[in-house]
Amino acid sequence: MSEPRVIKKYPNRRLYDTVESRYITLADVQRLVIEKVDFVVVDKKTNVEITRSILLQVISEQEHQVEPILSQEFMTHLIRSYGSNLQPAVSGHLEDTMKQFLNHPHHRTKAAGDSGAHRAPAANRSNDGVSEDHVEHAEAG
Repeated sequence: MSEPRVIKKYPNRRLYDTVESRYITLADVQRLVIEKVDFVVVDKKTNVEITRSILLQVISEQEHQVEPILSQEFMTHLIRSYGSNLQPAVSGHLEDTMKQFLNHPHHRTKAAGDSGAHRAPAANRSNDGVSEDHVEHAEAG
Protein backbone atom coordinates (compact mmCIF):
# COMPACT_ATOMS: atom_id res chain seq x y z
CA MET A 1 0.00 0.00 0.00
CA SER A 2 1.31 3.41 -0.91
CA GLU A 3 1.83 6.29 1.44
CA PRO A 4 -1.14 8.63 1.92
CA ARG A 5 -1.18 11.93 0.06
CA VAL A 6 0.14 14.73 2.27
CA ILE A 7 -1.72 18.00 2.47
CA LYS A 8 0.03 20.77 4.36
CA LYS A 9 -1.88 23.45 6.24
CA TYR A 10 0.04 26.69 6.32
CA PRO A 11 -0.22 29.35 9.05
CA ASN A 12 -2.28 31.49 6.66
CA ARG A 13 -4.90 28.67 6.85
CA ARG A 14 -4.33 27.62 3.25
CA LEU A 15 -4.11 23.95 2.35
CA TYR A 16 -1.38 22.76 -0.02
CA ASP A 17 -1.66 19.44 -1.86
CA THR A 18 1.86 18.07 -2.23
CA VAL A 19 0.86 15.66 -5.02
CA GLU A 20 -0.90 18.22 -7.22
CA SER A 21 1.54 20.97 -6.17
CA ARG A 22 -1.20 23.52 -5.66
CA TYR A 23 -3.31 25.13 -2.99
CA ILE A 24 -6.65 23.44 -2.48
CA THR A 25 -9.97 24.28 -0.84
CA LEU A 26 -12.22 22.36 1.51
CA ALA A 27 -14.27 21.44 -1.57
CA ASP A 28 -11.14 19.78 -2.96
CA VAL A 29 -10.70 17.90 0.32
CA GLN A 30 -14.31 16.77 0.04
CA ARG A 31 -13.59 15.54 -3.51
CA LEU A 32 -10.61 13.52 -2.20
CA VAL A 33 -12.85 11.91 0.42
CA ILE A 34 -15.55 11.09 -2.14
CA GLU A 35 -12.93 9.63 -4.49
CA LYS A 36 -11.55 7.58 -1.56
CA VAL A 37 -8.07 9.06 -1.85
CA ASP A 38 -6.00 8.26 1.22
CA PHE A 39 -4.57 11.48 2.66
CA VAL A 40 -3.36 13.16 5.82
CA VAL A 41 -3.33 16.84 6.67
CA VAL A 42 -0.29 18.10 8.54
CA ASP A 43 0.16 21.49 10.17
CA LYS A 44 3.20 22.93 8.38
CA LYS A 45 4.40 24.90 11.40
CA THR A 46 4.11 22.19 14.09
CA ASN A 47 4.17 19.07 11.89
CA VAL A 48 1.14 17.78 13.85
CA GLU A 49 -1.36 15.63 11.96
CA ILE A 50 -4.72 17.52 11.86
CA THR A 51 -6.79 15.47 9.39
CA ARG A 52 -9.78 15.10 11.74
CA SER A 53 -9.95 18.85 12.26
CA ILE A 54 -10.05 19.48 8.50
CA LEU A 55 -12.68 16.77 7.99
CA LEU A 56 -14.82 18.46 10.66
CA GLN A 57 -14.51 21.70 8.70
CA VAL A 58 -15.73 19.91 5.56
CA ILE A 59 -18.71 18.52 7.51
CA SER A 60 -19.42 21.96 8.96
CA GLU A 61 -19.51 23.51 5.49
CA GLN A 62 -21.83 20.77 4.26
CA GLU A 63 -24.13 21.30 7.23
CA HIS A 64 -24.59 24.92 6.14
CA GLN A 65 -26.06 23.74 2.83
CA VAL A 66 -29.77 23.62 2.04
CA GLU A 67 -30.48 20.24 3.62
CA PRO A 68 -28.15 19.28 6.46
CA ILE A 69 -27.81 15.70 7.69
CA LEU A 70 -27.34 16.43 11.38
CA SER A 71 -30.33 17.80 13.27
CA GLN A 72 -29.82 20.33 16.05
CA GLU A 73 -31.14 17.80 18.55
CA PHE A 74 -28.68 15.16 17.34
CA MET A 75 -25.77 17.59 17.62
CA THR A 76 -26.88 18.60 21.12
CA HIS A 77 -26.94 14.98 22.25
CA LEU A 78 -23.57 14.37 20.63
CA ILE A 79 -21.99 17.34 22.41
CA ARG A 80 -23.40 16.15 25.73
CA SER A 81 -21.83 12.73 25.23
CA TYR A 82 -18.30 14.19 25.09
CA GLY A 83 -16.50 13.69 28.38
CA SER A 84 -19.22 11.44 29.76
CA ASN A 85 -18.88 7.76 30.49
CA LEU A 86 -21.05 7.20 27.38
CA GLN A 87 -18.51 8.70 24.96
CA PRO A 88 -16.82 5.40 23.94
CA ALA A 89 -20.17 3.65 23.51
CA VAL A 90 -21.63 6.53 21.47
CA SER A 91 -18.54 6.65 19.26
CA GLY A 92 -18.61 2.91 18.61
CA HIS A 93 -22.35 2.86 18.00
CA LEU A 94 -22.24 5.75 15.51
CA GLU A 95 -19.37 4.16 13.60
CA ASP A 96 -21.05 0.73 13.50
CA THR A 97 -24.38 2.22 12.48
CA MET A 98 -22.83 4.21 9.63
CA LYS A 99 -21.01 1.10 8.35
CA GLN A 100 -24.24 -0.93 8.46
CA PHE A 101 -26.15 1.87 6.74
CA LEU A 102 -23.60 2.18 3.95
CA ASN A 103 -23.32 -1.60 3.50
CA HIS A 104 -27.08 -2.10 3.17
CA PRO A 105 -27.74 -3.32 -0.40
CA HIS A 106 -30.26 -0.54 -1.07
CA HIS A 107 -27.74 2.17 -0.22
CA ARG A 108 -24.87 0.63 -2.16
CA THR A 109 -26.86 0.63 -5.40
CA LYS A 110 -28.22 4.14 -4.89
CA ALA A 111 -25.07 5.82 -3.51
CA ALA A 112 -23.40 6.52 -6.85
CA GLY A 113 -26.30 8.19 -8.61
CA ASP A 114 -28.63 9.34 -5.84
CA SER A 115 -28.39 13.02 -5.02
CA GLY A 116 -30.74 12.78 -2.08
CA ALA A 117 -33.95 12.26 -4.05
CA HIS A 118 -35.07 9.53 -1.65
CA ARG A 119 -34.77 11.76 1.38
CA ALA A 120 -38.01 13.17 2.70
CA PRO A 121 -38.40 16.92 3.09
CA ALA A 122 -37.35 18.29 6.47
CA ALA A 123 -41.00 18.65 7.52
CA ASN A 124 -41.47 14.87 7.19
CA ARG A 125 -38.44 13.94 9.28
CA SER A 126 -38.78 13.05 12.92
CA ASN A 127 -36.72 14.88 15.55
CA ASP A 128 -33.73 12.63 15.00
CA GLY A 129 -33.53 13.65 11.34
CA VAL A 130 -34.61 10.27 9.96
CA SER A 131 -37.38 10.30 7.43
CA GLU A 132 -40.47 8.32 8.39
CA ASP A 133 -40.76 7.32 4.72
CA HIS A 134 -37.15 6.13 4.78
CA VAL A 135 -37.72 4.05 7.92
CA GLU A 136 -40.80 2.42 6.37
CA HIS A 137 -38.86 1.76 3.15
CA ALA A 138 -35.93 0.29 5.08
CA GLU A 139 -38.26 -1.98 7.10
CA ALA A 140 -39.97 -3.15 3.91
CA GLY A 141 -36.65 -3.81 2.11
